[in-house]
Amino acid sequence: MTEGDEGDEGDEGGMTGTEIHDSAPEARPGARADGLDARLVVDRGTGFRLDVSLSVAPGEVVALLGPNGAGKTTALRALAGLTPLTDGHLRLDGAELERTPPESRPVGVVFQDYLLFPHLTALDNVAFGPRCQGASKAEARARAAEWLDRMGLAAHAGVKPRKLSGGQAQRVALARALATSPRLLLLDEPLAALDARTRLEIRSQLRRHLAEFEAVAVLVTHDPLDAMVLADRLVVVEHGAVVQEGAPSHIARHPRTDYIAQLVGLNLYRGEADGHTVRLDSGPALTTTENLTGPVFVAFPPSAVTLHREPPAGSSARNHWRCQVAGLETHGDQIRADLTGELPLAADLTTVAAAELDLHPGAEVWAAVKAAQTHAYPV
Repeated sequence: MTEGDEGDEGDEGGMTGTEIHDSAPEARPGARADGLDARLVVDRGTGFRLDVSLSVAPGEVVALLGPNGAGKTTALRALAGLTPLTDGHLRLDGAELERTPPESRPVGVVFQDYLLFPHLTALDNVAFGPRCQGASKAEARARAAEWLDRMGLAAHAGVKPRKLSGGQAQRVALARALATSPRLLLLDEPLAALDARTRLEIRSQLRRHLAEFEAVAVLVTHDPLDAMVLADRLVVVEHGAVVQEGAPSHIARHPRTDYIAQLVGLNLYRGEADGHTVRLDSGPALTTTENLTGPVFVAFPPSAVTLHREPPAGSSARNHWRCQVAGLETHGDQIRADLTGELPLAADLTTVAAAELDLHPGAEVWAAVKAAQTHAYPV
């Protein structure tokens, strides 16, 4: 796994697919079992600095989202103890973890490539953690068998990783992480190695297992659908800092950066509102249904945009701009048109509509959006 220019984030430092802990740190006197409280500051001295605060309650699943190089994997490694903090703090259930070595942290990890031990069966992979915690061979295997059964893999207990499918390997890795009863579960792109069909099935199963997990879970992903389905709350990181966090539905409707807008599939602009009119920073004015004053964002989906060869005179759309087609791309059964001109935007239309308009790169069109299909909200 890599994170753009964030140094050696792809090097897992020999860490196995789950963090084993035989002596978890003790909580401070009077501390409550209150989940994760962290401020992760990592300064690599190469121009990149991570400064991310996380507060996660027991039973909550938080997804870290962000572009390559944003700092997601650095944050994950800091939580696991693989990357030391330059500053900040890391508390789990009231216990200080900054100086606790990785193997002694009550943390389980599921890596993107799962990192199962190739010479061990599925059963012994899962039993490895409890054995390192001091359980007898029989006890560890019994616990592993129970977890494999919960994952629907009882029939594959004696199978080695090379003979497992991608979905089966993912579930074995998850069982291995959970078999140590971690208080913090870290998942690094847990579905990225799966094909589309398997991903759909395993995503649903993973959501069920996470819903049953009583401690803290932190998920790192590039995929907005994984984040929306699996997480209770999203934390979006760009350039080493949190730029937005909240419930998936809130972020999907109120993006605050271009990256987030692209992630959730919206056209996003910033401007100054005066009643129902917003003068965009990029130049043109836009009419909205909201009555606001001051700095605002305006968003609308590409599906709200209609394209015309002539100015849409008499149209109910109060917002329209002269544009040029910069590019065309197939999105499922739709065509996504990338438009430049008075207002750069993306528009979705059917293949039939694209053919009737004779769309091609360089073609001049008029783009229109009804005020009722826009959404304005304060900056």
